[in-house]
Amino acid sequence: MPEYPSIAALDRLLDDLVVGEARRRQLGMVRGELLRALGQDALPASTRRSLRQLLAEEVLSSYLRLAESGALRARLVGGQRPPTSEATNEIRRQCVDVLRDAVGLPALLLGGGALPLQPTPAFGDLAALRRQLDRDLAGHMPPGRIRLTAVLGLVLDAAPRSGELAALRLADVTPGTTAVYVERRPQRGGGDPDGAGGCVELSPLTRAALDRWLPVRAELVDRAHGTSRLWVSLWHNHDGHAGEEGATLNRPPGMPLEENGLVTSYRRGRAQYGLAGLLPPKLEQLRRAVLDATPPRAVEPAEPTLPPWQAL
Repeated sequence: MPEYPSIAALDRLLDDLVVGEARRRQLGMVRGELLRALGQDALPASTRRSLRQLLAEEVLSSYLRLAESGALRARLVGGQRPPTSEATNEIRRQCVDVLRDAVGLPALLLGGGALPLQPTPAFGDLAALRRQLDRDLAGHMPPGRIRLTAVLGLVLDAAPRSGELAALRLADVTPGTTAVYVERRPQRGGGDPDGAGGCVELSPLTRAALDRWLPVRAELVDRAHGTSRLWVSLWHNHDGHAGEEGATLNRPPGMPLEENGLVTSYRRGRAQYGLAGLLPPKLEQLRRAVLDATPPRAVEPAEPTLPPWQAL
């Protein structure tokens, strides 16, 4: 697909834009759709040269109708390009206003406001989940289940967002795995109303899960030449970027697990390990259930003496 000056200007704008990781991914989706719309000659020729023309109200109205129809999808779904969901449509409208605001244009306010929140598990379900994880820890578990159990324990104790969870490093876990430091990253900036930040106390369940995960992690990281990230990959995968030969680059086990990988491992583990009856479909639903039922408890950080496994 040819390069367009307006898309190049949009790329520079996105590079300088201060937004959260989730919003950045959403803006990347919009950028890809706009590029495909230009490639399909679906927008006026003037929009190829000027970013402000590309973000003009009448142009964006045409873009939104086309995108909502599914015609700008990057991938086929069942061999077709069906209309996008209302949730995706709302996100797209919000991103349009973010971009217009960034170039000094007034917001179109086409969005309907905040998306309705998905239902969260009840307190009794969280208690049942803890009991199941405790039983699992008493027996043999494959590496994937060990990692998922440790992830779930941290969510039950500290209620981190997926990006906050993925960003954790070994040094964020205190000696003796008694607490974890979580740096809160609200998507819309400002303070964090969603529970305690800083050091959060860990339950005996999570401590036991981390004690199972850390030796597995250390062995994986040793093969991959080291990283300080708490969550690492279990298998060979690719980074999604083509190398000089056109093939994607291989990543060995033990590489940092990014946010998308962490969310995917939650979704797969929920089905693979028979936890669908205890875990909601999305990790964010579990986080909000924890905030509603048992908000995280902040503690004073321990003295900064690192155990051997933190020496990486």
